[in-house]
Amino acid sequence: MIMLRIISFAISLLLIAQGSKAQKILKEMPKGYDAIQPGVASGKIDTISYKSKTVGSTRRALVYTPPGFSKKKKYPVLYLLHGIGGDEKEWLKGGNPQLILDNLYAEEKIEPMIVVMPNGRAMKDDRATGNIMAQDKVAAFATFEQDLLKDLIPFVESKYPVLKNRENRAIAGLSMGGGQALNFGLGNLDQFAWVGGFSSAPNTKIPSELMPNPQDAKEKLKLLFISCGDNDRLITFSKRTHDYMFEHSVPHVYYIEPGVHDFKVWKNGLYMFSQFLFKPVDNASLSGYTILGTRPETNIRSAQYPQILPDNRVVFRVKAPGAQRVQIDLGKKYEMAKDTGGYWAVTTDSIGKGFHYYSLLIDGVALADPSSETFYGMGRMASGIEIPYRNGGYYAQKDVPHGEISIRKYFSRPMGSWREMYVYTPPGYEKSTEKYPVLYLLHGGGEDQRGWATQGKTDLILDNLISEGKAKPMVIVMMDGNVSSGGLAGFNENVLKSFENELKQAAIPFVESNFRVETDAKNRALAGLSMGGLQTLYAGIKNTEMFSSLGVFSSGWFSNNTALTEPQYAFMKTNAEKINSNLKNFWISMGGQEDIAFNNCKIMCAKFDELGVKYAYSEYPGGHSWPVWRHDLFAFSQLLFK
Repeated sequence: MIMLRIISFAISLLLIAQGSKAQKILKEMPKGYDAIQPGVASGKIDTISYKSKTVGSTRRALVYTPPGFSKKKKYPVLYLLHGIGGDEKEWLKGGNPQLILDNLYAEEKIEPMIVVMPNGRAMKDDRATGNIMAQDKVAAFATFEQDLLKDLIPFVESKYPVLKNRENRAIAGLSMGGGQALNFGLGNLDQFAWVGGFSSAPNTKIPSELMPNPQDAKEKLKLLFISCGDNDRLITFSKRTHDYMFEHSVPHVYYIEPGVHDFKVWKNGLYMFSQFLFKPVDNASLSGYTILGTRPETNIRSAQYPQILPDNRVVFRVKAPGAQRVQIDLGKKYEMAKDTGGYWAVTTDSIGKGFHYYSLLIDGVALADPSSETFYGMGRMASGIEIPYRNGGYYAQKDVPHGEISIRKYFSRPMGSWREMYVYTPPGYEKSTEKYPVLYLLHGGGEDQRGWATQGKTDLILDNLISEGKAKPMVIVMMDGNVSSGGLAGFNENVLKSFENELKQAAIPFVESNFRVETDAKNRALAGLSMGGLQTLYAGIKNTEMFSSLGVFSSGWFSNNTALTEPQYAFMKTNAEKINSNLKNFWISMGGQEDIAFNNCKIMCAKFDELGVKYAYSEYPGGHSWPVWRHDLFAFSQLLFK
């Protein structure tokens, strides 16, 4: 028994060592790796001909067999595909794949394998001549799927000593061939366990067609490898595939490097991909295999930085040659290091999901990053960055009917000034004659009426919910809650009363006079985040005859401030029955215990319980932040007007 345990432990150590060895991969091919090196044994390139029933002709392919190839041994196979302007010789002419593989073998970095380089243009005249973009030639690249599966693979497996199971079969390609590799590999997981797309072209199917069943892919795929140059105009096809895999938690490598649509990138793709093949794969390490990150949607048009790495670390790079000290303030401050060109750079820790404000601190002065979009938050214009979120599909841009956000100015008699609101009208509003219910939606301190429209993605959230029948079509009025002369609304009784007057005497009358909306309480709702949640409590609780639903996000009465809270609780105690009767939804939510309003909210809820005021309570982890409030709107809006 002891001996068995020792043997078992030794085997475990060996497997761990193999897995570790498989993952020690450089992120970039060393110079000279695609050239002949002294003392390195060479594999062999042969041309084969096979009969294709799919095409109705005899076709050709190149086959690489590794150094020391023996017919007594069985090998795994990689099918390596060319681009739209090439043929079976494109890799050989432009990429020297045999030399890359020879050098990798010499350093024991790859498993012995056979590599088949076919002609992916499955038609009788398969030469790369004439108009390579002609319809019949483009269609032939799709036809190749059947030629590959029914003709080429069976021929290779009859002629060469190969392992014939999916675990020992890989497919990869460049450009058009990259699209083929993704289409054919992910579309035939019973045939391929290893799939690589290098600079995949527009022939790549949309992700939901590539992988309609992500769970099946997670169980069957050994590795999905997606790579592209950062200045390749086709990078959008690689990124949308990566985004879908990220959303559905499908392990994969998303490898971005400096480069365009050329063999420098494709050779590096082969160098990287081949080292993973036919070995144990540590999925937890895959996010580390990239040189560059992707540009967030919050970057201005051509800005290369910031960049988000696959594990959500962020790379910042700023030019400030005369500065003595530069930092990034993302809640946590990161010190940047200066290079000889006057550029400062830093890579942060992994950043949480969704939207975050940030600032540059240059010699102690907080500034907006000129490479990012700016947002009014923190009481000033600040930069913002959108971090990918697996479960953020509810606020993604989708092919659904879209509503519109308009900016409306109105004169407020209570304020004695012109004010502005953002108004979302649902899809079909302009063509319809019906009247819609209204949600009045309030921002937090240091923000304004732009917050919910930009940081909050209100229109996308509602567009998607309405298209799925999960929310009623509604008008959403995003008010400016700053009603004091100092800019920020504050939390004292006078300012809260001023907001109540603004809401009742100016905003609601303007909306009901200028938009096609219902005007009764059952078709009005009021909600807000943080400061806006406090305004909702103050104006909503006192006016439940005007609203059927109240939403309080990351907020609560300041329960230790008795000068403010005692009158409110006294009002609620006297009117508890009326509040419960009038409100169909009194919905309170928090961003978990890390939310700065958490403790006050819990005290407030306990007081509500004591008073007999009915409410629903929800938590969504993420703190006092926009990712939480987006989800609050997503959840709350589904309760309304039903």
